[in-house]
Amino acid sequence: HRYTYGEAFARAAQLANALARLQLPAGARVATLAWNDFRHLELFYAVACSGRILHTVNPRLLPEQIAWIINDAGATLLFAAPEFAPLLAKIAPHLAHVKTVVYMTGAGHLPAASPVPVLAEARCYEQLLAGERPGFDWPDLDERTANSLCYTSGTTGHPKGVLYSHRSTVLHAMAAAGADVMGVTAMDTVLPVVPMFHVNAWGIPFIVPMTGGKLVLPGRGAGDPATLVDLINSERVTVALGVPTVWLALLQHLAATGAQLPSLKRTVVGGAACPQAVIDAFRDRHGVETHHAWGMTETSPLGTFNAPKPGQE
Repeated sequence: HRYTYGEAFARAAQLANALARLQLPAGARVATLAWNDFRHLELFYAVACSGRILHTVNPRLLPEQIAWIINDAGATLLFAAPEFAPLLAKIAPHLAHVKTVVYMTGAGHLPAASPVPVLAEARCYEQLLAGERPGFDWPDLDERTANSLCYTSGTTGHPKGVLYSHRSTVLHAMAAAGADVMGVTAMDTVLPVVPMFHVNAWGIPFIVPMTGGKLVLPGRGAGDPATLVDLINSERVTVALGVPTVWLALLQHLAATGAQLPSLKRTVVGGAACPQAVIDAFRDRHGVETHHAWGMTETSPLGTFNAPKPGQE
C-alpha cells in the first residue's frame, strides 16, 4: 500500500467523522491491537487530533494482561487487525467497557462470525470510512490535552498507564528530529521496526511526517529479516529503528546470504543494551552508523540519544 500524506490525512479526517458518528465523546479511550501499517497511522491522527485518546495495546502480552490493560484504561472502542480474532475471542467476554470492535481490513476480509456478542457485531474499517467526508472540523485543543495512553510492564504488579499530552508529543517530535538526535530530514526514508504499540514507535509516526520524510511501515513482516532486507533495499531506506534482537537477526541473515544494504545510513537501537558486536558489524561490514537511545514509557519515550560530540569520533 502506497499513498501520500495528503491522502493519509484525508482518510484520517474520514475516520474522525466516523468517530463522531459513533458518538464517541472527547477524552474517550480508543484501544488498538495492530501492527505498523497505514490504518494504524490514520488512527494515530484521527483519534488524538479529534480530542480523543489513542490507547495502543501490546498484542504479544498474555491474554489476561491484555484484557486487564484495556479494562483499566476504560476503552469503549477497539480497533484490531483481523488476525487477532482468536485473541479477541478469548478476551472479549472479559472486557468490561468495550462496546464496539472494528476490524482493520476491507470488506470481504472480516474474520468468521463469533458468538461473543461484541464480536458478532464487529464492524469493518473500510466500511466505517465509506461515505464519510474527507474533511473534519478539527477542534482547537489545549496543548495539555491528553492524546495517547501507553502502558509499561517495566514495573511491579500490574502494568501502569502513562498518559501523553499533545504538548509532550509535539516537543518530543521536535527534539528527536534534531540534527544531533535522529537527524531526520525530508530527504530521509525511515523504517520503524519498533512497533507502534511500543511507546508510539518511539515517536516516529509524528517525527517523520513533521519533517516531510518518507515513512515505510513493515506491517506483519517486521519480525522477518528477509522481508526487512527486501523492504530496506526496494524502498531505499536511510534510517531504521528497532530493538537489538531485530538487528542481530538481520545481521545474521546478511552474513548468511551475502546481501548488502547500500541505502541504509543509520540505525537506532533501544529497548535493551545493544551488543558491541552489532555496532561493529553495522559499521565495519555495511558502513552503517548505530545510535543507541534510551528512554522509558514515562519519558514520552526518548530520554537520551547517543550521538558523538567533538573529540569523540
